[in-house]
Amino acid sequence: MQLKGANVTFSNGQLAGKVALVTGGSRGIGAAIARRLASDGAAVSITYSNSSADADRVIEDIEHAGGRGVAIRADCADAEAVKAAVGSTSRRFGGLDILVNNAAMFRRGLIDDFPLEDIDRMLTINVRSLFVAIQESLRFMEKGGRIINIGSISSDYMPIPGVSVYAATKGAVTSMTRALARDLGTREITINNVQPGRIDTVMNPADGPMADQIRGSIALGRYGSGDDIAGLVAWLASPDAAFITGTSLKVDGGTSA
Repeated sequence: MQLKGANVTFSNGQLAGKVALVTGGSRGIGAAIARRLASDGAAVSITYSNSSADADRVIEDIEHAGGRGVAIRADCADAEAVKAAVGSTSRRFGGLDILVNNAAMFRRGLIDDFPLEDIDRMLTINVRSLFVAIQESLRFMEKGGRIINIGSISSDYMPIPGVSVYAATKGAVTSMTRALARDLGTREITINNVQPGRIDTVMNPADGPMADQIRGSIALGRYGSGDDIAGLVAWLASPDAAFITGTSLKVDGGTSA
């Protein structure tokens, strides 16, 4: 495990004094979420697996804006690394109030020849690591804590072939979120699931080979951005969302309407 970042002053936003951990926060949706939570006042820890330079940029952006951030190298397929990242975040910033489970793996392929090792790894990263992070976070999270999972509209809307395994893992996220609301309710900790649609990322670029076809399926006629997801996550982490738990909220521009 490697730590990067330095402490600076909290801002005065609605999350001032809160501590957040965003898994897979070095790029795309995760990076946008980390920056938004920091801009709202939270001290933010992000995990990354390989993209050290990307993680550095996110932390630099947070610190240049007057926030506090740290990057932790942790492969989400490694349960002990996930646990260590949670513990390190709590020790570094004095607790943990917000957990955003964003890290995920995507592989596309028809069932005929889909490798079993890819199934195992997707289940490990997309489902088991999420459970491990939640389980470990509960050792540090107190009343009023927020857990926000990043799922996908693929769990209940699938217009193209070859995404069955990914959809199954995100379906598990949806079900786990709903069920854990019962486990966590007596602790006054909320858990919700944000389901992005077509978001402009490296994995699904707005100028990719299928982009025009995909845009045709979006009611708003455009791809979303990481900031579109980050806005909802920040709201779910805020005091305004204190009575919302066990829900799945789509951010898809009307794709699944």
